[in-house]
Amino acid sequence: MREAAVAANMPKQQRRSFWLKHLHQWHWISSAICLIAMLLFAATGLTLNHSAQIEAHPQVTSKQAQLPKDLLVQLTAEEHKDKDALPKALKTWLDKQLSVAVDQQTGEWSADELYVSLPRPGGDAWLRVDLGNGKVEYEKTDRGWVSYFNDLHKGRNTGAAWSWFIDIFAVACLVFCITGMFLLQLHAGNRPVTWPLVGFGLVVPLLLAIIFIH
Repeated sequence: MREAAVAANMPKQQRRSFWLKHLHQWHWISSAICLIAMLLFAATGLTLNHSAQIEAHPQVTSKQAQLPKDLLVQLTAEEHKDKDALPKALKTWLDKQLSVAVDQQTGEWSADELYVSLPRPGGDAWLRVDLGNGKVEYEKTDRGWVSYFNDLHKGRNTGAAWSWFIDIFAVACLVFCITGMFLLQLHAGNRPVTWPLVGFGLVVPLLLAIIFIH
């Protein structure tokens, strides 16, 4: 605000130079922050748009194990104490025996089984524990790297950290676009096609949406 007030009292040419300097600064900073992620989102935009043409070859991994009797007894007791959380002892055993991490996951309890859904980017997984005989079944489906990056694009099953990243990336993109718009305005006097091109970028998608999307 202080810099804007100072700029308001400057001569016209000096004021223009002031805004050019600051807009260029914010424009290149935001572009540097956005660069890699924007390439990722642009590339996955193409793969998502042509997902029907990109053949996937899911790989399914299955594992089975037998729960120790003492842990099975503990599980049966835990069912009546907490309907969501998984016992720490079970988490430790699953990590050691099956290399399955369920740190933040909750389970669906029924009279005869515990079912844990383990969604992940680019695939899916689930875990089932038979509360009668202690049999443990685990299955993971991996749909490949294209599916993985597509899910990153959509923020599907990616967790809170990636969600925060998308928000920060979106703000940086807004800064990049808004500063770019003001730079266009400052340079438009010497570039007559500036606003026709901006209008073209607005009219084309608008007409496509009106005419072809129902």
